[in-house]
Amino acid sequence: MKTYDVRTHGCQMNVHDSERLAGLLETAGYVDVASVPSAERPEAADVVVFNTCAVRENADNKLYGNLGQLRPAKLRNPDMQIAVGGCLAQKDRSTIVDKAPWVDVVFGTHNIGSLPALLDRARHNKRAEVEILESLETFPSTLPTRRDSAYSAWVSISVGCNNTCTFCIVPSLRGKEADRRPGEILAEIEALVAQGVVEVTLLGQNVNTYGVEFGDRLAFGKLLRACGEIEGLERVRFTSPHPAAFTDDVITAMAETRAVMPSLHMPLQSGSDAVLKRMRRSYRSAKFLGIIDRVREQIPDAAITTDIIVGFPGETEEDFQGTLDVVRASRFSSAFTFQYSIRPGTPAATMDDQVPKAVVQERYDRLLAVQEEVSWAENRTLEGRTVEVLVATGEGRKDAETHRLSGRARDNRLVHFAVPEGAERPRPGDVVSVDVTYGAPHHLVADSALRGGTYAVRRTAGGNAWESLQDQPEPGRPQVSLGMPSVGRPPAPAPAPACR
Repeated sequence: MKTYDVRTHGCQMNVHDSERLAGLLETAGYVDVASVPSAERPEAADVVVFNTCAVRENADNKLYGNLGQLRPAKLRNPDMQIAVGGCLAQKDRSTIVDKAPWVDVVFGTHNIGSLPALLDRARHNKRAEVEILESLETFPSTLPTRRDSAYSAWVSISVGCNNTCTFCIVPSLRGKEADRRPGEILAEIEALVAQGVVEVTLLGQNVNTYGVEFGDRLAFGKLLRACGEIEGLERVRFTSPHPAAFTDDVITAMAETRAVMPSLHMPLQSGSDAVLKRMRRSYRSAKFLGIIDRVREQIPDAAITTDIIVGFPGETEEDFQGTLDVVRASRFSSAFTFQYSIRPGTPAATMDDQVPKAVVQERYDRLLAVQEEVSWAENRTLEGRTVEVLVATGEGRKDAETHRLSGRARDNRLVHFAVPEGAERPRPGDVVSVDVTYGAPHHLVADSALRGGTYAVRRTAGGNAWESLQDQPEPGRPQVSLGMPSVGRPPAPAPAPACR
């Protein structure tokens, strides 16, 4: 029995790619090392795959540190194979083998389907195999997948990015945007629902520009509405949109489609127009705030989250104050905040006026304090309300200590809730209605059921799917599902008629 271990770093796109890598390896006859009883588990898996990210600071140092930790195991077991894929592999290519010659395979973001063949080739040729394609040839959805969840799933609708943000290296690694046909996407979602999935997350580097490849500016709104017509699909969310391409039609589609969650991740990056211009973000703070206002007009209870970079080159105190102003006005339920750090290969890396680390840290601390205050105030407004929670595994790290279960409300807020003694206990994938008793800065607590408050369990197909997998080596995790067949790329937009 040959085992594998896929280790994921980075964004949701990488998480979904890792599900495909796991599916490929299981189809090739490998077994997830996590499914092996601990008493029989080897020191290291026969194949260890690192699915890397190039966006985070010190991503390469982290990779080489992990590779160094595996070197002794490789020396003890020469048949062990180590593969490196993802964005960092696409960027560094043969450098990885030069720095870590015990690596067997390096593959890029465009050819994850080649992994089993590359492993076989490296084993036969007894040398490292490096294969990096420059562009996508087959959409990854055609590959087999080993999903992590029985009741929730990722669905890629596009890959790549047509933007040129000066801080981001992703477009050069993932390539230009490529869109799937709507029929393929909907067929995949219908297949997932038939397996018990009740929640899907639509993925794209700029998910709301979906349709650019076949010339339909309203394609994303149409897709959201079509998802709402799939019987059995209870929740739809998406990540990440770009403010510059976010249309009122998408807002209306969200408001009109019951399955679409009142949850929106809208990356701000900076509240300063001067900084946004240097970032080459094609919107300004007024447009961003206008989007937020229009979302709240149609979806008053929407929970809006964001991304913010502090200390971008040339950022002044006045620029930073602009960010704080937008944060206060937007009332984000939470924010992913980052200190700017140089990413080699990006235009921002060579810009003048790099902000000193101490200044960046001080501004970052102030931003966190403001956002914490906003998040806490927003969550306190939900106290006393009844929320519908999709019960999940792995969301509550302290559930055993607090005797609670955890899951996500319809607006994607994390909820920890109590189960009354003797009451029906929900399964992961089931839905529970509970009253919020306390709004903390980063989650909600719902303990009112212990004092006679609302507590109602609705068993779902997702819970049934989870329960049916309890006798598996990894309880609750689905087996490999075959990839979706492709019907070709969307047609190009028709050329404009010639002038006469």
